[in-house]
Amino acid sequence: MSLANLRTHYTTEVKPEKVEDGQKITLAGWVHEVRDLGGICFVVLRDREGRAQVTLVKKKIDKELFDAARRLVRESVISVTGSVKFEEKAPNGYELLPEEINVLNVASSPLPMDTTGKVEAELDTRLDSRFIDLRRAETTAVFKIRHQALQSIREYFVEHGFIETATPKVVATATEGGTALFPITYFDREAFLNQSPQLFKQILMSGGFDRVFEIGPIFRAEEHDTRRHLNEATSIDVEVSFADHFDVMEILENLVAYVYAKVIEKCSDSLEALGVELKVPKTPFLKLTYNEVIEIINARSEEKMQWGDDLGTLGEHTVGDYVYETTGESHYFLIDWPTEIKPFYAMPYEDRPEFSKSFDMMHRTMELSSGAQRIHIPDLLKSRIESQGLNPDGFEFYLKAFEYGMPPHAGWGMGCERFIMTMLGTDNIRDTVLFPRDRRRLSP
Repeated sequence: MSLANLRTHYTTEVKPEKVEDGQKITLAGWVHEVRDLGGICFVVLRDREGRAQVTLVKKKIDKELFDAARRLVRESVISVTGSVKFEEKAPNGYELLPEEINVLNVASSPLPMDTTGKVEAELDTRLDSRFIDLRRAETTAVFKIRHQALQSIREYFVEHGFIETATPKVVATATEGGTALFPITYFDREAFLNQSPQLFKQILMSGGFDRVFEIGPIFRAEEHDTRRHLNEATSIDVEVSFADHFDVMEILENLVAYVYAKVIEKCSDSLEALGVELKVPKTPFLKLTYNEVIEIINARSEEKMQWGDDLGTLGEHTVGDYVYETTGESHYFLIDWPTEIKPFYAMPYEDRPEFSKSFDMMHRTMELSSGAQRIHIPDLLKSRIESQGLNPDGFEFYLKAFEYGMPPHAGWGMGCERFIMTMLGTDNIRDTVLFPRDRRRLSP
């Protein structure tokens, strides 16, 4: 069966500059809707790119073909061959006058959920029948934008001299200590799904790779059950040699602005389907110190914050609203965190060791990224590991790389799903991943 016999064009490719009026074409997709008005029947065909109206006039068309169109079952797969008739009043400016409708697969009825948007479905219902949910224009739009965002991220990094890498997802030890790990059986011993490529990124700096990035899965066995947490997520990670935290913050903010600009340029139809209007974030992003954030929260919120506390959800919103009110922007950096509440590899300031050269990039609604200049001095790194109650012996493979010439370096990791979630203003992070994994969902 030749593809050319089943489809010559996507629905959005039928334009006067590409197709002549009266030209015979073939479209393929799903039966989105059938409207039988007696003497005329409209079949709305939907493919990945959009919709097309197939028009059948009873008096002008073969009776068998007309009756077959009326009997089409919604969400069945069809291929339609016919002549293009450009008509401004028709959806997308044209209609297809069919000569042949080939039913490739008949859908069962009733459907698990409605694809037209006339009947809303709960998120769990949508995720249980994700194969149907993905046929909705709004859902498709999210993943087209996600695709463009990831493509733009790769473009940006390649243009700036980065090498793409892929680090192991099955590891022998925790990246940052703690218990938020998924253990697995690895032949005759225990292993874990990796929380982060952090340790391996740093080893690559010892190897002389200089500037690396990775886009890949991370796994965290945290029992959160919120609209912004996942147990399997996609992390966008960067590590840069001969750089400090300010250098990689600049890379991060410029990347965010670049991706927004590309999504605006390339995804206008998807943004319109979602009713989203984007603007490119202004750079450089505002930088607030940890101490300044404490002052803002304690002045504006009933939930007080003490030195050494992490930022809670209410605190994030309080500071985010402050930044938006004072700058009109949604992104900012929170810098100079206390050393003791950051991972062992964050470099302390030489003159203020209680503070680390670390940062979080925040959106007004949540944290998107965390990064720091890393400790590259072996003795200091070992003492920091011990100070957090960890055994340096468990990090032998990692520490060895620091003994033979490790350059100063810095980096960050950003959650892809949170980035897309905040960009599009979606209510739940599960809307930004095809098949989400959380504490309750392991299928589909």
